[in-house]
Amino acid sequence: MTSEPCETGGFTLPGDIELRISRERVPYREALAEMNERNAAIAAGEARELIWLLEHPPVYTAGTSADVAELLDPRFEVVDAGRGGRYTYHGPGQRVAYVLLDLKRRARDVRGFVHALEGWVIDTLTDFGVEAFRSDGRIGIWTSDIDGREAKIGAIGVRIRKWVTMHGFAVNIHPDLAHFTGIVPCGIDEFGVTSLDRLGKDCDFADWDRALLERAQKFLAALESPCPPESA
Repeated sequence: MTSEPCETGGFTLPGDIELRISRERVPYREALAEMNERNAAIAAGEARELIWLLEHPPVYTAGTSADVAELLDPRFEVVDAGRGGRYTYHGPGQRVAYVLLDLKRRARDVRGFVHALEGWVIDTLTDFGVEAFRSDGRIGIWTSDIDGREAKIGAIGVRIRKWVTMHGFAVNIHPDLAHFTGIVPCGIDEFGVTSLDRLGKDCDFADWDRALLERAQKFLAALESPCPPESA
C-alpha cells in the first residue's frame, strides 16, 4: 500500500473513522489512486471512512478550473488532480490532510463541509499564535505575513462523489516557498504565500498533527448540521 509505513502516534478519531499518518513521503499519483479507490469503497459501504495525514514529494496539481497560463514554470511533475480549484503546489514541509467522509451519514451540505474544513485549519493555527481567516472570493486560508500583507498559509481543495468527500487541505509548515513561484497558486497572483516557519512559529509535523487531531471532534460535530448562513 502507498500509505505504508504509517503510524498514528496513539491518536484515535471519534466513531469508526480510520486515522492514517504516513511517515514517508507519498508520491501524489499513488495517493490519488488510493483516494479514488477508497472513495468508491466507502460509497459502496465496503470500507471505513478515512482521515490521512501525509507529505508529498514536490508536485504541481491541476484542479478542474486550472488555466495553463498560470503554470509559469513546470519544474516539477504536473498532475491532474480531479478536485475543484486551479493549480496548487505540494511538497516537503507541507502537511496535507485527505479527508474521506460519507456525508450521507451527516448533513448533506457541500458548503458546510468546506466551511468546517476551513474552520478546522483556522482553529488549529490559533494554537501556534497565528490568526488566520477566510477571505470572500479567495479560496484558501489566509493570514498576515511578516510584511503585513495578506498571504495564503493553507490551501483547500475538495471533490465529492456519491456524497463521499475526497482531497482536503494542505498547510505550509516549513516548505521551500520558492517552489510556489512555478505557478499562480489557486489563480491568485496579487498575494503571496507564507508558512509557520516564515512567521517565526516553532512547529513540526508532530506538533501540527497533535493540535489538529485534538480539534477533530469539533470538526466532525460541525458536519452534523447545515452550514450557517453566508453572513455568519
